[in-house]
Amino acid sequence: MGGGGNMSTPTTTTEAKKNPLKRIPISKPPFTIGDVKKVIPPHCFQRSLIRSFYYVAHDLSLASAFYYIASTYFHLLPSPYRYLAWVTYWIVQGCVFSGIWMICHECGHHAFSDYTWVDDTVGFILHSAILMPYFSFKYSHRRHHANTNSIDHDEIYVPRIKSEIPWFNKYSNNPLGRILQLVTMLTLGMPLYLIFNTTGKNYGRFASHFDPYGPIYNDRERLWIYISDAGVIATTYVLYRIALAQGLAWVVCIYGMPLLVMNGSIILVTLLSHTHPSVPFYDSSEWDWLRGALATVDRDYGVLNKVFHNFVNTHVVHHLFSTIPHYHAEEATKAIKPLLGEYYQFDGTPFYKAFWRETRDCLYVEKDEGSDHNNGVFWYKNKL
Repeated sequence: MGGGGNMSTPTTTTEAKKNPLKRIPISKPPFTIGDVKKVIPPHCFQRSLIRSFYYVAHDLSLASAFYYIASTYFHLLPSPYRYLAWVTYWIVQGCVFSGIWMICHECGHHAFSDYTWVDDTVGFILHSAILMPYFSFKYSHRRHHANTNSIDHDEIYVPRIKSEIPWFNKYSNNPLGRILQLVTMLTLGMPLYLIFNTTGKNYGRFASHFDPYGPIYNDRERLWIYISDAGVIATTYVLYRIALAQGLAWVVCIYGMPLLVMNGSIILVTLLSHTHPSVPFYDSSEWDWLRGALATVDRDYGVLNKVFHNFVNTHVVHHLFSTIPHYHAEEATKAIKPLLGEYYQFDGTPFYKAFWRETRDCLYVEKDEGSDHNNGVFWYKNKL
């Protein structure tokens, strides 16, 4: 499911031949964000409440159907097939949960409808149901979009410079150490980020998406962080009551394991959208918003492009215009490619190969040797 290589929008011959590891230009683009907007058909910026709710109903219907099948029929299967059925359910339901997460992410960007209160209501309810603090993530993610690929101010996947790499990394930079790292990242990455801001901006003190008075948020946002926490607590209480009635194992199988798959999927796709040998990071002397937004990568996840509502194969245009709804994002991406030229980055490497390569080759960032001392452009390196 989603081996890569079959984008819904066919890649051009030029894209297919392009070396995906070739660095994107770091010079200021010969176009403005206004120029980019002009080449996108105006209807791509229009949000349809009916169409957006269709995708909510679609994903919830799939989740309900898979839940019904698992809870009704799996116990009738003989042992070997029952275990296989449960593993299949966890993966498929986890991907559906990921699609729901993408819709909530779209709500946070005001790309769901023309009504902010509708976006926030839908996002809060659905995100709380999958144990995500909606407003907390919305606010930190907004700052990520405002500071993409800024070493000093970005909010997520902020790379280390070489001097910050822990001493033990040179001993873990091998296949076994990398496997342990990947397993940890895919299973614990999301909760560690939400609770401890791991891989996030260094605030110099404890930062958490659940702390209303933490450094991530300002005074106007603190009430909404309390509301986000209340949503997660309410869902946790409901799960506790269900566990008392049905048993903890039942809750883990029906809900917990798909949630684990969802968290791993979100870590995978967001990391690969922002971690690539071809994209630069900038310090404050060089960074500007447009070059930072262009330093993102579109990927191909095969059928999962649709399951994830085009979150992964249209990430560049999403960073340029985050209010474009996902059902227009492919058309908008196709429209901007000729104008962006070498500034547009697409990598069709199957995601499992790309994940291994990026975690191997993108250990830290530093300036190129021999570059101007004042050049504030950093690239991923892996020589320890």
